[in-house]
Amino acid sequence: MQDLLDNRFDSEEAAAVHRIGAVSRLAGVPVTTLRTWEQRYSAFAPAKTSGRHRLYRDADVIKARLLRQLAESGQGIGGIAHLPIQHLQQLLGTAQEPTAAALAPARRVAAVIVGAATAARFNAPGWRDHDLDGALHVRQVFVDLEEAAAGNDTARGGGEGETGILLVRLNTVHSRTYGQLMAAIERQRVQRVIVLYNYGPPALVEALRNAGLMVRREPVPDAELAELIRSVVLLDAAAAFPAAAGALIPRRRYSEASLAQVAASPSNVVCECPRHIAEIIGQLVSFEEYSEQCLNDTTEDARLHAYLRSVAGSARVLFEHALQRAARHGGIALAEDAAGP
Repeated sequence: MQDLLDNRFDSEEAAAVHRIGAVSRLAGVPVTTLRTWEQRYSAFAPAKTSGRHRLYRDADVIKARLLRQLAESGQGIGGIAHLPIQHLQQLLGTAQEPTAAALAPARRVAAVIVGAATAARFNAPGWRDHDLDGALHVRQVFVDLEEAAAGNDTARGGGEGETGILLVRLNTVHSRTYGQLMAAIERQRVQRVIVLYNYGPPALVEALRNAGLMVRREPVPDAELAELIRSVVLLDAAAAFPAAAGALIPRRRYSEASLAQVAASPSNVVCECPRHIAEIIGQLVSFEEYSEQCLNDTTEDARLHAYLRSVAGSARVLFEHALQRAARHGGIALAEDAAGP
């Protein structure tokens, strides 16, 4: 019977009738995740209409649901995305032992929100399709950052089994934003911060990212926001594992402008070591940011990204010390100017 079902699902004649949004709703998988599974792991091969819209079969819906269940039980998508439905069902039947990945969806998200419009967004009917299995709990809503920095103590997020996030919606990132955010983070005691903004000077936006905040420019669709929150939760869950979390890495000491100035400065030594070190630091900073911003399909993904960020940050700190020594030896002025905006 199972073979007959698989033959039916795998048949080229099976009707492709579902748009990706329908697959997302039926399988309980965000659209962005479905696209990642398709593009990165070739999990699906949808048909395309004359207008280039993807159409999926019933088998794709079943497979997407199975992949989600297996990912939540700790299976890595990369190793199972190519398997047929029958094999996925067998894997799901033998996935008996709980893993670290299975713990992640159980974590509650205690959200402190700045901006009434953003809070209303989570009550809209469309958000229910991306509701992280009901784990998102809005603990407090503030009108602006100033109110959040002075807010009451009962709203402080991130208790046992919770990820406390501060979700901030800003029309404009201005020179006071950094200080206000730091005050709000300290007051609310959250582990993670997501900033959505419309406008802002690149230097100020970069300063927020350097401070460890996750920054996205609007418009951010609900599916992407849900995936971002889920990624943050998985990363926080991974931080519970010492091998993944690593030691606290100091913030970067030198801005892009300082590194560029070092690279262009004449040196008392013949070699170009200061320039090479500055370039390496820039590459490590970029990789740190990539590892922090990268979305995670499972807790194992989050653990790997946390580990990679820790390794890159540790290497960056060593090279910053090396740059200081090389600059001093070469008579190059070097200012530490990346501590804030």
